[in-house]
Amino acid sequence: MNNLNLAALVKSEKRARKRMRYLALLHFTEGHSRTAIANMLKVSRTSVTTWVTHYLTHGISGLDDKHNPGRPAQLSAKQLVNLKEFVQRQSLSESGGRLMARDVSLFIQSEFGVTAYSHASRSPNTI
Repeated sequence: MNNLNLAALVKSEKRARKRMRYLALLHFTEGHSRTAIANMLKVSRTSVTTWVTHYLTHGISGLDDKHNPGRPAQLSAKQLVNLKEFVQRQSLSESGGRLMARDVSLFIQSEFGVTAYSHASRSPNTI
């Protein structure tokens, strides 16, 4: 990939993180050292080294964001089905009232033995 193509990628990229990677690569192909690039972009030299290595190993696609699956689920598929049924039952209940995050947390803890913290709860003691 030549400098004109990289410059076009830098200008057209909307995501700041990826644009930063392209810019680092552009400086690298212009002959700047990794330390100089890190100083110019105000990032760590380790980041620049990682980006350049990914590019040299995998090409331009090596600079793409990697999928981050997040934290593994604590409930099994069957438990999630049971939880969904609980929420549906509660929402159709004749007694009315709102289903609160605290109610769902208590159900998860009592039925599955898993402590679930919600953003609505202030501390584990309130669950």
